[in-house]
Amino acid sequence: MHRAPIAFSAIAVIVAASAAACGGGSSGSGGGGGTKQTVAVTISPKGCTANPASIAAGPTTFNITNKDAAAISEAELMSGDTILGEKENLTPGLSGSFSLNVKEGKYQLYCPGAKGGPEKTDFVVTAGVAAAPVDPRVTAQLNTAASQYADYVRAQVAELVTGTNAFAAAVRAGDLAQASALYGAPRLNYERIEPVAESFGDLDPDVDARIDDVPDEAHWTGFHKLEKAIFADRSLAGMAPIADKLVADVNKLNTLVAKQTYQPAQIANGATELLGEVGKTKVTGEEERYSKLDLLDIQGNVDGADKAFTLLKPALTTLNPTLASTVTTRFTDMYNAIAPYRKGESYVSYDTVTEAQRRTLSQTVDALAEPLSQVAGTVVQ
Repeated sequence: MHRAPIAFSAIAVIVAASAAACGGGSSGSGGGGGTKQTVAVTISPKGCTANPASIAAGPTTFNITNKDAAAISEAELMSGDTILGEKENLTPGLSGSFSLNVKEGKYQLYCPGAKGGPEKTDFVVTAGVAAAPVDPRVTAQLNTAASQYADYVRAQVAELVTGTNAFAAAVRAGDLAQASALYGAPRLNYERIEPVAESFGDLDPDVDARIDDVPDEAHWTGFHKLEKAIFADRSLAGMAPIADKLVADVNKLNTLVAKQTYQPAQIANGATELLGEVGKTKVTGEEERYSKLDLLDIQGNVDGADKAFTLLKPALTTLNPTLASTVTTRFTDMYNAIAPYRKGESYVSYDTVTEAQRRTLSQTVDALAEPLSQVAGTVVQ
């Protein structure tokens, strides 16, 4: 789940009208623009600066460094209200990157929380140069990955709708036991595709905000509002409208993902962001603070990242077999790390996991996240 509503983030689903890849196939995946290029983005207390501030269209990696901005922890590339790529959880001194095939147009770099300067600065992409030679086999593999990932997202959201409907019915009926039993299933689906959901404006905060993510608890909605009612307050009084809104919101998500397409680099960016979510809010126990189902959320995030990687793996194996092998091994390590905590169809309560065990989980996440973060820059075409 994501932070305060102003800082929406995403794998950045491509909105066809504004973010199709330059020179790629129908899904914007492969055979893209010119030689790969880099942009250095520096975060300071006054906001973001890009060097260069204008580039030619084509495959690009944005290398982001938080120089000394305590109040800013992320940078986003936006086209209108759509987030095309972002890197978050960058406290002062930390760096990160995302990769995209950007088309000609006018964009903005958004650093929420900037003081003394604009939160958004213009970023211009001019017409691209001649395309660099691209292995047609890799192009075909990446196009297949993009198509199959879209299918995966749609299938997960369809299951999310079904699970949320059943969960909401139990909430409306005031059945605490049933609501408790049905809470986990839709959470797993949502966590698998979380970065996609985060790209749709305020939809993710409406569905998945934690209590400290909203300025006014009276306007708090979504899964975690109901989680608190079920597992902490032990009362579903007054929760029917929250359940109704949650159902409406996941149905809206279902409609939004129906025709979305994705760049391979964005799929890889999203896998990295999912691992970031694990390290930032799941391993710490912040996400499921009432239900203590953090390990289920961790599995969802890891599942989603693993699916994204698996679909990209054929092309990655051609481009960088060593990296493909390393990431594969690290995913195995990650699943082995959470396996001992399985309990039936779910996991043990996270408050039974010791601090030492949490540190081990965190170290395993970090070991996977580092090589996984290299995939986007390798597959961007």
